Amino acid sequence: MNANALTNAIAAVTIEAADLSAAERFYAASGLGAHVRLRASDTPSTGFRGFSLSLTVSQPADVRHIVDAALAAGATSLKPAAKSFWGYGGVFQAPDGTIWKVATSAKKDTGPATGHVDSFVLLLGATDVAETKKFYVEHGLTVAKSFGRKYVEFAAAEGSPVKLALYGRRALAKDVGVPVDGEGSHRIVLTGQGAGAFTDPDGFTWEAASVAAAS
Repeated sequence: MNANALTNAIAAVTIEAADLSAAERFYAASGLGAHVRLRASDTPSTGFRGFSLSLTVSQPADVRHIVDAALAAGATSLKPAAKSFWGYGGVFQAPDGTIWKVATSAKKDTGPATGHVDSFVLLLGATDVAETKKFYVEHGLTVAKSFGRKYVEFAAAEGSPVKLALYGRRALAKDVGVPVDGEGSHRIVLTGQGAGAFTDPDGFTWEAASVAAAS
């Protein structure tokens, strides 16, 4: 196992924003700030950044509650909240460019919206899912679900606020409703519990918790 093993956990997800003040206002107003950290960065980034942040909730009312709050705070709708064959969900893009998806497997409400989030998943768009899966396994993550070269979900350690999953880049872009083209910075940094700094095969950067704390 790699000496910088991740111990199956992401300690934090940091979004890098060109306008930090505007990002702070949006995440505070939308309620999404509880899930991410923010810091300033003017590193060039255009088009699809190759990832999405996904919130799973228990019923459609909670999907609408979160999506409506984000839109009211300034997000742009990419896919309006609606029913589908797999459940109910919607996709929006924050003013800083980060794409969020909110979904539930339920198609009917069982009560009023609670605002509770069942799980938070960082979905990375991989050029080669199998190769990126191998990379993360070598860095200490355990596979929880795997569907060949299409989708991989890793197990999260107890107490970790977010799960990591892999999806083909083109398939992920289609799922969230944006063109696949994009270049430059991903504008996201991952902090691993017990991990050193490194970059994965698709250019996503990990840093040690001590580095994140210092910054």
